[in-house]
Amino acid sequence: MAAVDDLQFEEFGDAATSPAANPGATTIHIEGPSESPTHQPGLPRGSGGEEDDELLGNDDSDKTELLAGQKKSSPFWTFEYYQTFFDVDTYQVFDRIKGSLLPIPGKNFVRLYIRSNPDLYGPFWICATLVFAIAISGNLSNFLIHLGEKTYHYVPEFRKVSIAATIIYAYAWLVPLALWGFLMWRNSKVMNIVSYSFLEIVCVYGYSLFIYIPTAVLWVIPQKAVRWILVMIALGISGSVLAMTFWPAVREDNRRIALATIVTIVLLHTLLSVGCLAYFFDAPEMDHHLPATTAAPNQTAAAAKN
Repeated sequence: MAAVDDLQFEEFGDAATSPAANPGATTIHIEGPSESPTHQPGLPRGSGGEEDDELLGNDDSDKTELLAGQKKSSPFWTFEYYQTFFDVDTYQVFDRIKGSLLPIPGKNFVRLYIRSNPDLYGPFWICATLVFAIAISGNLSNFLIHLGEKTYHYVPEFRKVSIAATIIYAYAWLVPLALWGFLMWRNSKVMNIVSYSFLEIVCVYGYSLFIYIPTAVLWVIPQKAVRWILVMIALGISGSVLAMTFWPAVREDNRRIALATIVTIVLLHTLLSVGCLAYFFDAPEMDHHLPATTAAPNQTAAAAKN
């Protein structure tokens, strides 16, 4: 009896240890504590490629776009819909302002700073600050120019606030709207690799105006040469941000159309900066001298009657 049992155990052991005997059987392999799992080595990746991806934001921005597409958007009539446009922290705003002041040649401003989370918080307050900076500096500049003149009576011009607000906010919203419509129209005819949403374009224009805030404060200096040097510096910095950002969106188009688009963007930006300087700071203010100049003829006529 014992011999039969030994024979059965030997047959069972042979069947268990030979997978070829039973092809349909499942083999379980238990690793010992000294064994370590082997992994296939991945493809080596240089540090330069990682740095380029980090600067360009290719991987992160693409993941963010996919995640953003999976989010459930609220209806446009709800407060939550507009709250997402202002959902940005202070670090992101400062980082985008720094990017607008120090443009990197060959790098896309939208991919580096905007695409992960486009906002309206920064553009709105930059435009509001610029409006008051231009209006207050314009009044102060007018006062300093005529300081010491006996016939001049200073009167604050509060209408400059409303005029500056109309100009700045119209430029920051209508020009991006027209540019977005033009890019959409051209993309329907020529497939461009780079495309921007309306919110991204508004964001770029808003942050590009930040350089004019310290420039408007320095325009108080009553020297035309200094003012024009300052406006050229500000125009060069902000204009380069716009040109380098929107050139990738039109470079696949017809060469003449692409160049005309960039030239138009820069010309409109130049018109804004030069127009603000000419109207708010270099415009002649003769209205406050009229009472003093008209008093002399009236006094002469009254003396003649007597």
